[in-house]
Amino acid sequence: RSLLVANAGSDDVSLMSVGDGGLQLVGVTPTGTAPKSIAEHDGLVYVLNTGEPGLIAFRLGMNSLEPVAGSERSLPSNADPAQVGLTPDGRVLLVTERGTDSIVAFPVGADGLLGEPVRIPSSGPTPYGFAVSQAGTLVVTEAFRAEKGAAAVSSYTVGDGSVEPVTRSVGNGRTEVCWAVITKDGRYAFTTNFADGAVSRYAIAEDGSLTLEDAVAGTAVEGQTGLRDEDLTGDGRFLYAIDADAGHLFGWAVGIDGTLTPVGWREGLPPTVAGLAAS
Repeated sequence: RSLLVANAGSDDVSLMSVGDGGLQLVGVTPTGTAPKSIAEHDGLVYVLNTGEPGLIAFRLGMNSLEPVAGSERSLPSNADPAQVGLTPDGRVLLVTERGTDSIVAFPVGADGLLGEPVRIPSSGPTPYGFAVSQAGTLVVTEAFRAEKGAAAVSSYTVGDGSVEPVTRSVGNGRTEVCWAVITKDGRYAFTTNFADGAVSRYAIAEDGSLTLEDAVAGTAVEGQTGLRDEDLTGDGRFLYAIDADAGHLFGWAVGIDGTLTPVGWREGLPPTVAGLAAS
């Protein structure tokens, strides 16, 4: 029913209602400097600010975002955080810090406030995007300082007070891996590679271990930079990704075995396009 959009240039978040007729702007709420990522669970919203790195919480109402008193938490000045996310049960908040090569996990209290964080070193440098399966497997992309051909993905298990490595830095031979999504059944993870236009597919075992199945499971434009954010539809049948440099939207049908079949692409996205969300 609602769409939340981080506006890094104006230091606020837009709340939009989602209806049959499209989107309607409900309001704009100040959050802090340069917000770039948002996490939501059961009406609790956490915004990741990146100018002065930190977190702040809100409660989502029908027509408003209300700040949660005392929810502000600072991150290290050199954190260079990339993404914030909540586990499927909403009990743990996760942040990737590219500047410190760390993954940070905060327990979330019933009041929406964060407990003491657990900080662990990332298995590989420059942890970036991530996704968490219903079974508690955390999949994190690693850009490896943008080194050509060095992109990798690692997996972890997430508990109430711990993040434990399972599979460390499985490379896909691509460059500047960015975002990750996990299929509804938890069997596959798809990652976008910014520098070369490819979507990679990893298989996820029941114990959370990762195996690279196809480094080029899908392609926007081979060798062309710009492939960034991605998302799966709610039924898991389709994957969409944006080429922010070219202003294109690409789509694939997702097979039961994780194979990707192109379903077309659209051009004409505005030059400011940065992210997407699929319902």
